[in-house]
Amino acid sequence: MKFIRITVNTPKAHVKKVLEALGKAGAGKIGNYGYCSFTIPGIGRALPLEGAHPAIGTVGKLEEVEEEQIQTFCREEDLEKVIKALKSTHPYEEPLITYWPVEIK
Repeated sequence: MKFIRITVNTPKAHVKKVLEALGKAGAGKIGNYGYCSFTIPGIGRALPLEGAHPAIGTVGKLEEVEEEQIQTFCREEDLEKVIKALKSTHPYEEPLITYWPVEIK
């Protein structure tokens, strides 16, 4: 079975909501466990440019936000559903979502 590792940075206030959506969509399931994930706290920075509609901050002003990086995984066949769930609950207009294939043993 092929797995995909997924990471996304999320404002602290939205982490539980995003994790719940990811788990419901099938992320973090391995064996007899579901909703598996790991988070790392940090500070996210972005400068909203002209035409942006930022959820936090204002256009033209560099913003710093307390975030947590969510790390989880899903089966390859669930990736589209998981990404859709992530985007539908994430507050950012353009969340940075990274994913790549991994082996889980």
